[in-house]
Amino acid sequence: MLSKTFSASPLGIQACLVEVEVEVAQGLPQVILVGLPDTALRESRDRILTAIRQSRFPHEPRKLIINLAPADLRKEGPLFDLSIAVGILAAQEIVSQEAAQEYVMIGELALDGTIRPVRGVLPIALSMAKNGKKKLILPVQNTREASIVREIECYPVGHLAETVSFLNGETPITPYRYQEELPSSNSLDPQPSIGQFDFSEVQGQFQAKRALEIAAAGRHNLLMIGPPGSGKTMLAQRLPSILPPMSRQESLETSALYSIVGQLNHERPLLTRPPFRTPHHSASAVALCGGGTHPRPGEISLANNGILFLDEFPEFDRSTLESLRQPMEEGEITIARVQRSLRFPARFLLVAAMNPCPCGFLGDPRKECSCSPREVWRYRHKISGPLLDRIDIQVEVPPLRFHELNSSQKQESSAEIYTRVASAREKQIKRFSSLGIEWNAQMSHRQIKKSCPLGEAESNLLRQAMETFGLSARAHDKILKVARTISDLAGSENIKVEHLAEAIQYRNLDRNVGGTI
Repeated sequence: MLSKTFSASPLGIQACLVEVEVEVAQGLPQVILVGLPDTALRESRDRILTAIRQSRFPHEPRKLIINLAPADLRKEGPLFDLSIAVGILAAQEIVSQEAAQEYVMIGELALDGTIRPVRGVLPIALSMAKNGKKKLILPVQNTREASIVREIECYPVGHLAETVSFLNGETPITPYRYQEELPSSNSLDPQPSIGQFDFSEVQGQFQAKRALEIAAAGRHNLLMIGPPGSGKTMLAQRLPSILPPMSRQESLETSALYSIVGQLNHERPLLTRPPFRTPHHSASAVALCGGGTHPRPGEISLANNGILFLDEFPEFDRSTLESLRQPMEEGEITIARVQRSLRFPARFLLVAAMNPCPCGFLGDPRKECSCSPREVWRYRHKISGPLLDRIDIQVEVPPLRFHELNSSQKQESSAEIYTRVASAREKQIKRFSSLGIEWNAQMSHRQIKKSCPLGEAESNLLRQAMETFGLSARAHDKILKVARTISDLAGSENIKVEHLAEAIQYRNLDRNVGGTI
């Protein structure tokens, strides 16, 4: 007797439909599982048979041949357990085969037949909405996650026996509907979701706050340079409070990445606020960019549509930092393996922080630097020129004096800054509506020519800066992108001299060719 059921396997942020074929054959009792299963899946044989027995279904020891198609796609994890178990029961005519083939089934089985949650449900649901399969049977805990995709019907089950009863028409199950409102295509909240961090808590550091505002408004990469305790980490932690919320497509894409690695909250599975990732400087290139034997997203992908904060920037391994260069330009990372290459989105806003020298006190008026010029040079050159060239804004964060720390002056709140950022964001949405991009930082050279025209005075200023500081062609474009954002924040249709001058001053390390700040 031969039966067929359907499951699915995550493949990057997509998923592939998997046919589970089960034959009850003549021969000695054994279970033969083929179709490139990994170790976790090969071990499912005893788990599934025990779950069938514990669920009180009749099962005689027989020879079972289980095939997972397509045969050239490696199958990983326990999410096929439920589909295989139903396939075995269908082959023994305990479950209606016609009913079983109407659904895609995913879920891990416990020994007593309980169905446990699995990873990667959201990419599966998104792919099902595109390939015509509209009915999904899945664990109760994963239901809210999958039901975000409203084009499919999600049937939550908690036990193998409940699944069989439903497929045989004995127990009805109502499809679950996601109740919360999804983000619109390009919606901007009137107020940011501030949480525990707010810019009103930061005393002074007006230039650094201004740089963060520009970075948030145009999605420009940012490097903060200053001695220990000057507030670099404190400033970075408050950047999410002024970022616009993600659009519907961005939310689904980022949530799918978190689903793959099993980091979604089952109660609130849709991420609507930009993520904030802070990997330690000991992180490897695989941890940062993704990979492994079975490729998984890394930190740069988990920061997709959000912020990647790299504190102690020069302390990261140089080769690890160099691996960021291509994703910073292309907005995605390609992980190549012998059998398959996977692409993960990586459109992140890089925020980095570093000390001016190994001891941290170069240029600090309160403490004397103990580093030799050679040590400073070696410390600075842990970060390559091509990587620095890709950072739009480089800003000093000087130490605060006593009167600044104890000032009673009211500091601008995140909500006030967000109002300006949202206004600049609206201008970009309108400007790029037909160009396929969303932020000033994403402009190509051709789009810069169209969106950043300069007058004679502005052209002369930029030419002088290029010649004086020896700036690269990439730095030229970065300056224009930042100047465009500054003019958007100022409500100006054209880039003016003051906007361009401010953008030039943010090329801090380019201007200080002598190696000191």
